[in-house]
Amino acid sequence: MSLTFLIGFMGCGKTTHGRKLASFLNIDFVDLDEVFEHRNGTISEYFNVFGEEKFRRAESDLLKNTPYPENAVVSTGGGLPCFFDNLNWMKANGTVIYLQVPPGVIAARLSDAKNERPLLQHKTGEELLQFITQKLSEREPVYLQAQIIVNGVGITARKLADLSAQ
Repeated sequence: MSLTFLIGFMGCGKTTHGRKLASFLNIDFVDLDEVFEHRNGTISEYFNVFGEEKFRRAESDLLKNTPYPENAVVSTGGGLPCFFDNLNWMKANGTVIYLQVPPGVIAARLSDAKNERPLLQHKTGEELLQFITQKLSEREPVYLQAQIIVNGVGITARKLADLSAQ
């Protein structure tokens, strides 16, 4: 079995690049956020009803108990690698690629999707950038433990395929 996990902050392009990479490699694509929502309703609603702790536990269970296709690219939630030893589980079960994107780029990408993301709701432009900068500084030490770290701005499916094949 060959799994490639894409990690990084929300808005870094995990789903977009994951779909392109899977298509380029002609293998399956699994978006764990989509799987979660198919089973539990929207992440935003789940988060609001049950809170972050229960969400993180459910997300971890989903990661570790999903029956993955034999070969697949898996897009994860932005916080998933940072909880319950999930990063080590991913590294033990596949290759982990961190899509590294600067906070300003992420803020620009997320400015129109704030209401769909529980951690970003009700933040103004400057608050959004400050929040992303702070959260990214907390999460990046975990993200940097990925086997492969790439600049997520302008990355191509071919480049990701070449890196994941090494």
